[in-house]
Amino acid sequence: MKPKSTILKKALREGRKTLSEYESKDFLKSYGIPVTREILVRSREECVKAAHTIGYPLVLKACSPSLSHKTEKGLVRVDVRSKQEAILAFKELTSRMEGNGKDILVQEMIRGTRELVAGMTRDPQFGPCVMFGLGGIFTEILKDIAFRVAPLEKQDALDMTQEIKAHKILGAVRGMPAADLDLLCDILMKVGVIGMENELIQEIDINPLILSGDRPVAVDALIVLKPAD
Repeated sequence: MKPKSTILKKALREGRKTLSEYESKDFLKSYGIPVTREILVRSREECVKAAHTIGYPLVLKACSPSLSHKTEKGLVRVDVRSKQEAILAFKELTSRMEGNGKDILVQEMIRGTRELVAGMTRDPQFGPCVMFGLGGIFTEILKDIAFRVAPLEKQDALDMTQEIKAHKILGAVRGMPAADLDLLCDILMKVGVIGMENELIQEIDINPLILSGDRPVAVDALIVLKPAD
């Protein structure tokens, strides 16, 4: 699949600073990064159809490039388990979007308690730098992260996974399987490739990157565009 670089130019022409969650993950997916199964819907009928296609339980989210911190704003519904719950969640979310469109993301619910973060930031001196660490609500609190300048070799990515203080959560722990480090390293290397190949991207934030069993999956993501010169 050809990476969708045209969406970056389109977003900039529209005066946008970011891609939506759906656009961000669609872009990551075009590089082979595993993301949640999801469908963008705009009506109750489309929501019901998408829910049937993906299967319950589900997560429903308001989706717009202008929306951030969706959970804090009450724009996420988790563990949606039936058609009736999906319709109610769709109605509640669209009523709370306050002029931010009517797009709702219907998404598979990923089970997993180990949350990671991966991303990229474009440093003015070093260029694209890849980041990896402990994710979820702990990203800002603990700041347990490692950085490397792109492009990454596999050993670079592997070293990053072992540099964070919480690296033991990647092993077999409390009945959970060890993380697929080959896939995790592949994700980090691909994030670096995206940074190298797309000058229009200023930042990538994949948070959380949840371990579903042994497999890391991008559950939420944001691509920030480079400001116009």
